Amino acid sequence: MSHSARRNATLKDFWAIPEAQRFHELIGGELSEKAAPSGEHGDAQAGIVGAVRSPYHRGSGNGGPGGWWIATEVEVLLENADVVRPDVIGWRRDHCPERPTGFPVTVRPDWICEVVSPGHATDDTVKKLRLYHRAGITHYWLVDPRDCTLTVMRWSADGYVTRLRAVRGEVVRAEPFDAIELAVGTLFGDDPPA
Repeated sequence: MSHSARRNATLKDFWAIPEAQRFHELIGGELSEKAAPSGEHGDAQAGIVGAVRSPYHRGSGNGGPGGWWIATEVEVLLENADVVRPDVIGWRRDHCPERPTGFPVTVRPDWICEVVSPGHATDDTVKKLRLYHRAGITHYWLVDPRDCTLTVMRWSADGYVTRLRAVRGEVVRAEPFDAIELAVGTLFGDDPPA
């Protein structure tokens, strides 16, 4: 695909990529290939899932409040014909009573977490931040293995408001999952605190 076609891409261009090769996102008419995940990226993604899925995904029988559907790497079609594949994604069950299904999922998520990839940092910290805000995604997290930080943001009319910024070594309550404590270091390979 030529560089100009990548910049003026449509949903038709996106769907023309064979499914087995579609490691792309379509953001604002630009097709961009997702970065190959590093060990740090995969570990951070698994750490997020490990922290929030068990207490929130199913009912409260797992020692948490429940009330969410939590998934990874799901293609989501947003209102403006943008297609994203967030690292970790969640829907409140009161907003989405049935598990999101299909390809792509068309139900707007309530929470997205992106793990920042060094070669694609601008996508996560600028382009997707703006896109997710326009789409009305209530909660946006950025997990950055480069400096071992967690940034938790909430939607407001003027843009995302940073509610929490934490580093390795801290234990925090991060909305919308603030009913549980999260040891930030566990997102970056640390063992849970004793």
